[in-house]
Amino acid sequence: MATHAVHTKPRERMRFDQHLPVDHRLNTVYRIGAGLIGAFLVVFGILGLLDHIGFFNTGGATVAGLNANGSLSVLSIVVGAILIAGMAVGGNVASTLNMVFGVLFLLAGFLFLGLLDTTHNFLAFKIQNVFFSFVVGLLLMTFGMYGRVGSTLPHDNPYWRYRHPEAGQRVGQGEPDQGDQVR
Repeated sequence: MATHAVHTKPRERMRFDQHLPVDHRLNTVYRIGAGLIGAFLVVFGILGLLDHIGFFNTGGATVAGLNANGSLSVLSIVVGAILIAGMAVGGNVASTLNMVFGVLFLLAGFLFLGLLDTTHNFLAFKIQNVFFSFVVGLLLMTFGMYGRVGSTLPHDNPYWRYRHPEAGQRVGQGEPDQGDQVR
């Protein structure tokens, strides 16, 4: 029984930072998502620092309905500033930052859910902080992945073209693909 090796050019890995034009309409979604959440985190952090809460205090001081301490306030300011910087740059940078920080917020939510009511809860999380972390993580991931993943991406979308290189070339040249033919 003979086997035939098919030699095809291996597809290189997709780099998210190369495929979306700078002036693409998705840029607005990425920027708004990063900016709003970043601004809230900065304000939360500043309010936490203004209350002179101890840096590793786990006593129960609340800011904007969330439990806080000095270290959580500083961390919030740093993460918020990074998201705002991503908003200023926009495009793929904002999208990638949204996705990365979205995953980090979800992981932090799970980590501190396990650390509730322990001595290792150094950021003074309470259950409302865990819920906030989950919601912000999901929002950031949604903003970051908007227009990059999905089954109904338009055929002019650079991510759809990457996943369908043969059809993407035809669509890019103005030729209809199988789904675009009039029946």
